[in-house]
Amino acid sequence: MNGPVELGPLQLGLAALLILLNAAISMRLQLGLGRRLLLASLRSVVQLSLLGLLLAWVFSVQGPWAVLPLMVLMALIAGFEAVRRTTRRVPGIFGASIGVVLATSMAITFYGLVVVIGVEPWYAPRYAVPILGMVLGNTLTGISLGLETTMRGFDRDRAQVELLLAHGATRKEASREVVRGAVRTGMIPILNSMVAAGLISIPGMMTGQILAGQDPASAARYQMFILFSIAAGVALGAMGVVLLVSRLVFDGRDRLRPERIRRVS
Repeated sequence: MNGPVELGPLQLGLAALLILLNAAISMRLQLGLGRRLLLASLRSVVQLSLLGLLLAWVFSVQGPWAVLPLMVLMALIAGFEAVRRTTRRVPGIFGASIGVVLATSMAITFYGLVVVIGVEPWYAPRYAVPILGMVLGNTLTGISLGLETTMRGFDRDRAQVELLLAHGATRKEASREVVRGAVRTGMIPILNSMVAAGLISIPGMMTGQILAGQDPASAARYQMFILFSIAAGVALGAMGVVLLVSRLVFDGRDRLRPERIRRVS
């Protein structure tokens, strides 16, 4: 067998039966996740179907005017979704997240396309879109965790931060431990993925290339490149957003303003 095995509606229907396992666990433990599980499944089907149609058009066009707007749109949505997953927010958090995600993900993707792989042209959609998507997916998680930890940290350690400020510490010095803890938390998932890659799991890109008939050794090298790119995206994204947002809870006179932090359901 030279090419990948095509999946039709019947095969996808059989695969969807596996969702019943999740439903059974939810019912058995009374988790109350049945509705959310159904909506999440339907949403993933709709989104992936639309993405498949969109990418088919982009691949057929093969022009930067089609690829670049799609990449920017993906980054904007990722920045928005990173904040939407948090339970505490501060005015300006959406702008900070979107700006950092857009800048870091695009820079790392362009570096990978032009410097590492040397794709010609750089906007070749079969490379540009999947690489950006994998960087964004993991960066989104890292930033979301970093943001949540930052907001919780200022809530939890408010007295300690204000004490340091009262003793003459600068805003950066007073918030240093909160920032460190938030960036560290944001990077944990990708560090765990890198440790497990190759021993416990076969990562997504390598799996896809092997299923498509690619040489496993070549697929492994591509996966290494993707992991390094993701790690850079998560580190830069989490650090950038945490530093920007940590400024938003202080006023122009370096006074902590915890009332700016609000909880969302």
